[in-house]
Amino acid sequence: MARQKGRPAKAPNTPITIIFATSKNLNAKMKVKTIRNRSVDDLIDCDYIIPGIDAKAVIKEILVGTKPDFINPYLRKHGLPTLPK
Repeated sequence: MARQKGRPAKAPNTPITIIFATSKNLNAKMKVKTIRNRSVDDLIDCDYIIPGIDAKAVIKEILVGTKPDFINPYLRKHGLPTLPK
């Protein structure tokens, strides 16, 4: 068995789906954004700005993955249109 040289490969980034409200008001519009090039740890650290999500937005749900079977219950919960299977 040959040894690998160099640093081990970085773990693959799984897509992160974020459900957020555009502001803290009760009548704020709910939106969904999928980020594919970051890890969950980067999101938790909040050390970068997510394009498309304003600084005053309120994050409601953070989901790891993009499968419709997994995401649709959360979309229904927040009154958003569901994804086709």
